[in-house]
Amino acid sequence: MSRVVVIGGHGKVALLAAPLLSEAGHEVISVIRNPEHEADVRDARAEPVVADVESASTGQMVDLVRGADVVVWSAGAGGGSPERTYAVDRDAAIRSMEAARQAGVQRYVMVSYFGAGPDHGVPEDNSFFAYAEAKTAADEHLASTELRWTILRPSGLTLDEPTGLVEFGDDVEAGHVSRANVARVIAAVVDAPDSTSGRELAFNDGDRPISELVGG
Repeated sequence: MSRVVVIGGHGKVALLAAPLLSEAGHEVISVIRNPEHEADVRDARAEPVVADVESASTGQMVDLVRGADVVVWSAGAGGGSPERTYAVDRDAAIRSMEAARQAGVQRYVMVSYFGAGPDHGVPEDNSFFAYAEAKTAADEHLASTELRWTILRPSGLTLDEPTGLVEFGDDVEAGHVSRANVARVIAAVVDAPDSTSGRELAFNDGDRPISELVGG
């Protein structure tokens, strides 16, 4: 059994991933900002820890992740101001990576988005630009660390039912994927460190089992 710390534990994807991780035998700790969300997290079979990662120092994050086997970053500013987007999606994410390193956590799973990267192509006058820049910077920083990292790049998120089937590969373009399938990918990746470490996994809903995506 692994101890999995999910940062952004009240997000829609995280609330779907937590019970899957718990059912797989992992101890799930979900970091949330709002104490009013503790009951939702417990209902998802995770233990809530209240902390504001936007303002938390690296040292405070070390305390949050100490003892974890895996950190899953599923937090986000949620389309707020550009300043807050950079503060959460870039700066806090990077602090969490340093915290994981200092705490001796080896495994880190980042939930990013399909298209992140230096060539994301989002124009500066687009409201999505700050998010694209922030996620790109966080992903690049993670890839430069010695953590056993995996970067997940789901495309546009839907509320469709899970199928357990995805589409992926070099020729795949951005489409849509259910949050429930993203949750299943997170759970599968946590259980497959050897075949997923050091990989960027971009995917849509499709017709291939998730086991093929994480299998290497």
